[in-house]
Amino acid sequence: MQLTQKESSLIKELKGQEELCIEKYKKAANCAKDKQLSDLFMNLASIEQQHLNTLTQMENGTAPQMNASGGKTMPTFTATYDIAETEDKKNDQFLCTDMLTMEKHASGIYDTCVFEFKDENMRNALNHIQKEEQEHGKMLYDYMSANKMYAA
Repeated sequence: MQLTQKESSLIKELKGQEELCIEKYKKAANCAKDKQLSDLFMNLASIEQQHLNTLTQMENGTAPQMNASGGKTMPTFTATYDIAETEDKKNDQFLCTDMLTMEKHASGIYDTCVFEFKDENMRNALNHIQKEEQEHGKMLYDYMSANKMYAA
């Protein structure tokens, strides 16, 4: 399938976003003090790599068929930190806030792009990725909430 110039440009932008997400998650995993947070970041980097692979397929004119997200279980987190503001907690809270901000941005870009593609399978693939970006945000929120890092 031949992409329009606009679609090609949007795919390029999305790929750049995914590459940034992968790099940031890997760096955050190395900086995290809590092992479960480090593991979460590495898991999310792996999913972002899958997104990048999907976008590369799309860039090459293939509209991938996306598997339904149903049945996926969200991780649960045990509290590593309590209400006290330790240096380790501040470090991990900063990393989580940064990654959550990144996910909000990525989700917004995907939201716009869903409306810009003419092929339904391409739109479905972008919508699927956007849903996963939102799930990433939920995982980060859940970790932060369990560790008393998220101001409600």
